[in-house]
Amino acid sequence: MAKRSLSLLAAAAFLVAGCGGGTSGDRDDPAASGATAEGFPVTVTNCGVRTTYQRPPERAVTLNQHATEVLLALGLEKSMVGTAYLDDKILPEYQDAYEGIKVLSKEYPSFEVLLDAEPDFAYAGFASTFDEKEGRGRAALTKAGVNSYLNVEECPTGPVTMAMIDEELRAVGKIFGVPERAEREVRKAKATLGAVEKKLGDVDPLKVFVYDSGDKTAFTAGGAGVGNEMIKEAGGVNIFADLDKQFGDVSFEQVAERAPEVVVIYDYGDQPLAAKKKFLLSHPALQDVPAIKKKRFAVLPLSSTVLGVRVPAGVESLARQLHPDRVR
Repeated sequence: MAKRSLSLLAAAAFLVAGCGGGTSGDRDDPAASGATAEGFPVTVTNCGVRTTYQRPPERAVTLNQHATEVLLALGLEKSMVGTAYLDDKILPEYQDAYEGIKVLSKEYPSFEVLLDAEPDFAYAGFASTFDEKEGRGRAALTKAGVNSYLNVEECPTGPVTMAMIDEELRAVGKIFGVPERAEREVRKAKATLGAVEKKLGDVDPLKVFVYDSGDKTAFTAGGAGVGNEMIKEAGGVNIFADLDKQFGDVSFEQVAERAPEVVVIYDYGDQPLAAKKKFLLSHPALQDVPAIKKKRFAVLPLSSTVLGVRVPAGVESLARQLHPDRVR
């Protein structure tokens, strides 16, 4: 670890020493000193961590694409000092703003690299971001003087619904003191979803199997993530909605038994889309599956299937692929 990082860590730990740096419980913003900002303090409870902010974060780091794009959608690029871990290209409308932000690492940065950016706030898209074994746990960040926030899909208190997009945007807008920008994005999301619902009308839902990856077993979307809700909103029914997880493994024999009419492929990573299609079309257990016999595929980028600003457009895209006669 660089000397500057060690000094930062030691100083920050001293500043928060009495603040109860555990993974839950009330605590004050470690960076707070002097007068509070207008409209502050604000308190946000996120995944069991209750944090009081005396002012908006000024040196935010985003980890995972959907976290990055939420801040960019809210026009907060000037409050960002680093990003990490993209699955896809940044949306074109955010590209110029994104180019002005330092990329800390291709995937997750080490704790030392993260601290070297001198952040006051870390925003994560996946629970794996705050991996305690890797030293990036939320308690460790607290001790280093860094507030943290985790996407609400990773810690739902009930079923994951489209309303959680609103919750995510409003919470982040509150933390950064830009609630009006959050409401603008909420209205945009609702307008897109409402238009899709109107076009679909009383359409008969199609049986959908999500193929993420896997050759021995299929890694698929279960019923506990926003991907399941996207399928419903797009005029489909997830054949593994009874899997009480965001994602899980199933056998290809189970897929065949449930006879999906459409396979939705999540496109990302090193395995090309064409290779995934070829694998599924040639799998012996799937030869009598309606979707395979008719070569009926739909495609979504992984970044559109996690809770963030891409979800409404992802629903529209999926609806267009499932029901092209209704959604054009």
